[in-house]
Amino acid sequence: MQTKEAQGKLWSTSPQDWLQYIEPSFIPMYQKALEELRLDESISHLDAGCGSGLFLSMAAATGASIHGIDAAPGLLAISKKRQPGATLLIEDLEALPFTDGAFDVVTGFNSFQYAGSFENALLEAKRVLKPKGRLVMGIWGQEKDCEAAAVLKAVGGLLPPPPPGTPGPFALSEEGKMEAVLKIAGLRLVSKHMVSCPWLFIGEEALQKAFLCTAPCAKAVQATDERTVKETVTSASRPYRLANDVYYMRNVFILFIIEKI
Repeated sequence: MQTKEAQGKLWSTSPQDWLQYIEPSFIPMYQKALEELRLDESISHLDAGCGSGLFLSMAAATGASIHGIDAAPGLLAISKKRQPGATLLIEDLEALPFTDGAFDVVTGFNSFQYAGSFENALLEAKRVLKPKGRLVMGIWGQEKDCEAAAVLKAVGGLLPPPPPGTPGPFALSEEGKMEAVLKIAGLRLVSKHMVSCPWLFIGEEALQKAFLCTAPCAKAVQATDERTVKETVTSASRPYRLANDVYYMRNVFILFIIEKI
């Protein structure tokens, strides 16, 4: 099964739960990206891995011409409801269906690390950018700076060890890794920003729904069963439980602003 098909199915497990419990947590990162990009009516924009389309909608409000691709049909269906007039396609990050130099801006939030080959996905993004175009990538920070990582690690323990090179949430988070790959790809790092994106869930049910709509947990459900994954999520989340069933996890995301040379 290709990465596109496998990831698409996993991320389509519970799209409405993603919309409600997870997507809003990325608003600080989205706002920082828009602050750096300064989009307007003259800009052609592609969101690579647009998910349920919140950032697309925020970009559309600037007047930019928006386009999006995602491997998950369930999430993309929500994007289409939000932006019915936009070009939104089920496609792969490693094979973008656009001509060379088609866009002024390409963005990818929590998406490029799930490509079968990050390097190939990066080169595709570069290809469809105009000269001096901007590529914006938002990824998880290092595991030590993300409390949700402990829960995802516990869920990962329900699975057999993945083959070397298997993409995952923290595949690109190691210090200096992104910079090294960008240099090889002939891309220039303009700026790098650390953005706080905490996760807040009210009650155990919300906590479980939030995690089970993610691909790592969906995969664990396939390998075990839903009850086991829910119990694992709840147990691993106890250190982040506050009074009255409030769960709060501090997470840091890294936002890279990159230029095509």
